[in-house]
This record gives sequence, C-alpha cells and structure tokens, in this order.
Amino acid sequence: MIEVTEADGVRTVLLNRPEKRNALNGEMLTGLAAAFAGEPSKTERVTVIRSIGEVFCAGRDLREPRDQWEPIEPVFHAVETWPLPVVSVVQGPAIAGGCELALHTDFVVASTRSAFGMSLAQIGLAPSWFLAKRLLEVAGPVGAREILLLGDPIPSPRMAELGLISRIAEPDGLEAEAGTLISRLAKNAPLSLRAIKALLVREMAFRDNIAHDDVDALVAIAGRSADAAEGMLARMEKRDPVWKGE
Repeated sequence: MIEVTEADGVRTVLLNRPEKRNALNGEMLTGLAAAFAGEPSKTERVTVIRSIGEVFCAGRDLREPRDQWEPIEPVFHAVETWPLPVVSVVQGPAIAGGCELALHTDFVVASTRSAFGMSLAQIGLAPSWFLAKRLLEVAGPVGAREILLLGDPIPSPRMAELGLISRIAEPDGLEAEAGTLISRLAKNAPLSLRAIKALLVREMAFRDNIAHDDVDALVAIAGRSADAAEGMLARMEKRDPVWKGE
C-alpha cells in the first residue's frame, strides 16, 4: 500500500490504496513510518509524496476499530522533520489525516480540483496538540480556525489565499508544475538543503514546551465520548449525526 522508489535524486513515497480513497489504515501508517525512518540515502535530494486515484488521502480509515488505531502523530512528525525537503503532490481531496499529511510537507503542489479539510469537529473528535500546533504554524490563527472549527473542505484556491499551499495548477498542468518545483529543489546543494531544513524545523518548535496537559485531557474526553462514536458511525452511514453532548 506504500511504495517507495528513487530515481535521479528524487525519492517517491506512493500511497496506493485507491479503492479505499487512500485512507490510512495500520498497514499504511506503518509503511509511511518506515519510509521516513533513519537517514536519506546519499543520492536523495528531495522526497515526493503522491497517491494513486482521484483522492489524495481521505484520512484515517474509520472502519478500523478505534482500539486498533496506530498512532498518527509520530508519522507526521517524521515527515515534518525529514532532513531533506518533502513535496506533496495533491491531485484530489485531502481530508483529515490526508490534509495533515500534506501540510506536514515543506511544499504542497495542488490541483485546482483538490480540497483540504479537517472534519474532526463534524464527527465528534478534536486534533491533538501536535496537529493543532502544525496548523497554527502553517495557517496562522485565522486559517487554523477556518479549517478546524468549521470542518468543511476548503478548495485549493482558498488554501492558496491562506498561504497554505506552495503551487496550484489546473489538473492537466499539475505534473508539469510539480516537476518544475521538484527539479529545482533537486539541483540545490545537499548540505545546504539539510542545514536549512534543520534550521526551519528547530525554529518552529517553540510551542513544544508549552504546558498542555489540560488541553490533552479535553481532546481525550472528546475522543472517548458517545458523540465521537455517533459521529464516526454517521459519517460511514452518510447521515447527519445526533449530538447529545456526552
């Protein structure tokens, strides 16, 4: 489900589960974690995350039992802190975990038909401290509120206005736009790329040491609630959830 190849300094990490809209199950998360573990090869200059099908990634697979969910935050952290630049090429919807996966890369190249959404509030969940922190870093307070509190998919042109994606292109021009960016990155000095990436990651880590145990408790309460179970069931059954606030 996760395929990794490398050619001409470009390493490609491919999400290949189109029949399930590339939803992230345990196997895919394990594959992503392995793809961003250790150190880059001596020939790598840039990593590109792509997917097969019309949907970039629909987020976590809600059909997997909650008690079997693999931790998702360490995977995104590994993507964010990878020593070399990471580019995501988003050809279609990037929802929930798919949105976070794209936004944890250094550059997002998106089709005009793509959309990004964090629908957690619509199914009774809340993001972890780590995921919300990343959204604040890349989207700022206004963009983070629009993404998290509303939960509706945001079209890629609006995402570009918010400064959340690097390049936008019509569907038939997406590969050319992505190729130009990837080739340009691959021509840069590898030691410079490593140093600059390390600088940026370290300088954006200032929120890591803020006390947030009380916030984590609220997130956990939401995740264990009857509303969360109802919200995920309603999403799978394609109906409106009935909230009880419990």
